[in-house]
Amino acid sequence: MAKLASYEEVFTRFIEDFRDSNGNLKYDQAISELAVKDSKSLIVEFNDLYSFDMELATNILMEPEKLFVDFSNVVSAKLKLKDPIYAETHKDIHIRIRALPSETPLRKIGSEHISKLVLVHGIIVRASAVTPLIVKAVFKCPACGELVYVIQDGETLKTPAKCESCDNKRGFDIVPKESVFIDSQRVTIQERPEDLPPGQLPRSLNVDLKDDLVDTARPGDRITIIGWVDLIQRYGRGGPLRIFDMVMECNNIEVSGREMELMEISPEDEAAIKEIAADPWIHRRLLQSMAPSIYGYENIKESILYLLLGGVGKDLPDVKIRGDINVLLVGDPGTGKSQLLQFAAKIAPRGLLTTGRGSTAAGLTAAVVKEGGTGNFILEAGALVLADKGICCIDEIDKMKEEDRGAIHPAMEQQIVPIAKGGIVATLNARTSILAAANPTLGRYNPYQTIGQNINLPVTILSRFDAIFVLKDIPDADRDAIMAEHILGLHKDAGTGVTSPIDPQLLRKYISYAKRVRPSITDEVITRFRDFYVKMRTASMEGGEASAVAITARQLESLVRLAEARARAHLRDKVTVEDAEAVITLMQSSLEQVGIDVTTGQVDIDILYTGKPRSLQLQLQKLLSTLASMEKTGPVKDDDLFEILAEEHGISRTEATKLISTLIRDGTIYSPRPGYYKRAT
Repeated sequence: MAKLASYEEVFTRFIEDFRDSNGNLKYDQAISELAVKDSKSLIVEFNDLYSFDMELATNILMEPEKLFVDFSNVVSAKLKLKDPIYAETHKDIHIRIRALPSETPLRKIGSEHISKLVLVHGIIVRASAVTPLIVKAVFKCPACGELVYVIQDGETLKTPAKCESCDNKRGFDIVPKESVFIDSQRVTIQERPEDLPPGQLPRSLNVDLKDDLVDTARPGDRITIIGWVDLIQRYGRGGPLRIFDMVMECNNIEVSGREMELMEISPEDEAAIKEIAADPWIHRRLLQSMAPSIYGYENIKESILYLLLGGVGKDLPDVKIRGDINVLLVGDPGTGKSQLLQFAAKIAPRGLLTTGRGSTAAGLTAAVVKEGGTGNFILEAGALVLADKGICCIDEIDKMKEEDRGAIHPAMEQQIVPIAKGGIVATLNARTSILAAANPTLGRYNPYQTIGQNINLPVTILSRFDAIFVLKDIPDADRDAIMAEHILGLHKDAGTGVTSPIDPQLLRKYISYAKRVRPSITDEVITRFRDFYVKMRTASMEGGEASAVAITARQLESLVRLAEARARAHLRDKVTVEDAEAVITLMQSSLEQVGIDVTTGQVDIDILYTGKPRSLQLQLQKLLSTLASMEKTGPVKDDDLFEILAEEHGISRTEATKLISTLIRDGTIYSPRPGYYKRAT
């Protein structure tokens, strides 16, 4: 191996001589720009080093810690010549390596990587507070007052062996004002959900960030880290143990989840994607590629396709309009809901699958946990934060506890997770689409009850879904025969399955590529949506002022999102009238399943917004107004109330009993003694 000094000379030549494709002195110019950018770091592309001197690049991979210190001295010396004033205030310039040729999976990091430079992808699940780390300690001798300087490295503070002036060996006091500190932060990174082998727990690794790298990423961010693996010795009661903990010393960190593309797409992939998009039957091919092993459910598969593609989010000066689409599937057992969720989580460029019964509020949003060494409270990201810019599939959402379910409200509409626990007040991003599945309360969906009566979900969550579909298991001889052949055919050809028109891996890339397209709405589409909206509202007004409201502005926004997603499916930058017509049909299909008043047969959006159809609300209002006029002299006797309701409003005793039960359950009226009713004040 060549001597260290020679590597220093080679690096000096690299800085002075390396030219980019345009013939400019790339790194010499970058050093000149450090002061302008107020930067403490020089970013060096590994490929540039490798093309300049292969041996130097190889040795950086093998001995990064030693070489980076010397290379930093080279850059600092160059900076002194170019900008002495800036060099005086920034004595240590860091060398940051970018884009190593190969990635080391987080799961594979082990003893062979100790002190070696590696590149790791992961997702931040925990981040500590930023704390000062001493790098050059100044101590004061208690005997003679002389200052003693000690360079610090390792985990523990090094104190002077003795005072150079008076040979004193104890009682040294640190002088913080004279000492040199840098910022430090420890983050925990975890394997990305898509990299996790089935049935395995995700592996994690602690990473130390120092100086200008602190606070560059937060929990939930997907990052690429370049650094070397260090060891921290464990201690037991009898002293140091043979077991060590691994921690990565970070050299460079890049956040790859904010505005960058979700997947790496090669030029060959792009050509294949454009070829698929040119097919006039592309929409049918995409739908046939959605869970092809599951028979039927065309509308549901279409909505899942739009959910995967998403609409276009808008950041207005005063409000933020989400582009992500939320879909709820409600259905009888054995109708394939869980399989649809598993497919969506697998095919999405970023997908997470969790269950309602196995999830808590902290597990879905973020937890505040106590840090081991310091006792400080720190944030740990949950499923919705980890699924940022992706989709989160929640199976059996109706089985969640009420207090846990409330935590996903702000994530569904505002797309944030607000945290105020343990002295930590923070807001994390949760820009995720939610695909949820729920089972009917009594086992099977009752078509004679509203959606709110069928499933144990509050209306506040139901109203936040762009589309809700009901999967009913209804016997039908012809359809059952086809489905039986389909299922038995899957078992017969076990291992091969139904062939998807588009390869699943290419489909993932197609979705990722399509999400880059930002389609805009044309005037024709605006006119079509406006006409549909006004028509639905006008139809609801025909029954008088107090009739059912068929659609609200929230459904209008859902239509826009769905239409933008359909345009993305065709890689179009404009939403066409064809897109508008298709999503209007899809929306009507959803409303006909869940927004129908089972008493009147009218489309009534109040079922989703209040849990009660408008017809029931009118009956309840009649009962309350009658009760209000009768209770001036005290509690109202039930027989008197039933008589007035029958005479004036035509409400039978049986109907009146049901209405009274509803109002008592809601806490609107109460019974002070048996057989008497009174309004709650």
